[in-house]
Amino acid sequence: MKRTTALILALVLALAMLAGCGGQHAAPAPATEAPAATEAPAATEAPKAAEAPATAEEPSPAEEPEPEITPEPAAPAVNTVILKEADNAMINTYSLLAVNPDSPFADADGNPVSDVAINTAGAQALIDWLLSDEGLDMAVNYGQEDFGDSLFYLLDGAPRYTGEIAPATPETATIRLSTTTSVNDSGLLGNLLPVFEAEYGYTVEVQSAGTGKAIAAAKFGNADLILVHAKSQEEKFIEDGFSYVLPGFSSERLSFLYNYFVLCGPADDPAGVAACESVLDSFAAIAVGKYTFVSRGDGSGTHTKELSLWPEELGITAEPESFVGYTDWYVSANAGMGGCLVMAEQMHAYILTDKATFLTFQVNGGIMN
Repeated sequence: MKRTTALILALVLALAMLAGCGGQHAAPAPATEAPAATEAPAATEAPKAAEAPATAEEPSPAEEPEPEITPEPAAPAVNTVILKEADNAMINTYSLLAVNPDSPFADADGNPVSDVAINTAGAQALIDWLLSDEGLDMAVNYGQEDFGDSLFYLLDGAPRYTGEIAPATPETATIRLSTTTSVNDSGLLGNLLPVFEAEYGYTVEVQSAGTGKAIAAAKFGNADLILVHAKSQEEKFIEDGFSYVLPGFSSERLSFLYNYFVLCGPADDPAGVAACESVLDSFAAIAVGKYTFVSRGDGSGTHTKELSLWPEELGITAEPESFVGYTDWYVSANAGMGGCLVMAEQMHAYILTDKATFLTFQVNGGIMN
């Protein structure tokens, strides 16, 4: 009976995949070859100066050989490439939330935690600056120099702060920010925070994990604010009383930046996902062909998005029992984005990632610190 059910499920998925991917697993078209550089014309030779008659007393000095310059080794190229992007189902929104000092803090076992000190003034100062003209301009321009395009974009209707930023005091100087690996691994925070710290005298301690773990840290009382990207988890955080509306803003959840998740995989694209009509068809093609897929598996915003893209018939959820029958191709890593990209490269596997982290991974030659 189980064998019959499995065969029926595979047939249903195969038919759906064939319809969405044009009935074939075609590899993506090769990138257009860059035109050969036009060879520069030879420079006109300068006229020779009149030679002075050689004398026995003054022999011509021997020419010293030019020192050899050893070129720096190029970063190794990566085989993993973007195969599907800019699908409406792959928009990735980032939000700021201040931690409520009166939250029902608890430890990992659910026991109440008292005497939690939240730096509300510091959290407010950092949020105010990130939503100021200076902070927003730096965020949306980040990546232009290295990639020729921004890695993050300003969300329509994003909140803005136009008032004064409170400078640090001895009591408020240390701010604890719990955030996702996406904004950290992409280098965004490394670009923004030193400017904020230098201008206003704060020190920002960054804890980086998947969104689920980043939110859990705040629930334990270990963060003053969070910067994450999973709407459903953010709304639950607010509903449970862990956030509050800051002065000058109209809601707890301050969504301000976005980019796109991208489906990446081997350049030869054995599943033919690039030819599929939508990202949903691409995920179906991976499942039908049992091509290796690396999942974050960590409750992060990326993991949450990935789970929404698999065909419902598969029943893949965050619970290990849901994919026990797919472990020959579905790899649940329980790791950060950078580490998972390295795994996908090594395993010749498909992976869902935010575009900012992928481009950083690519420009670094597949090396993630």
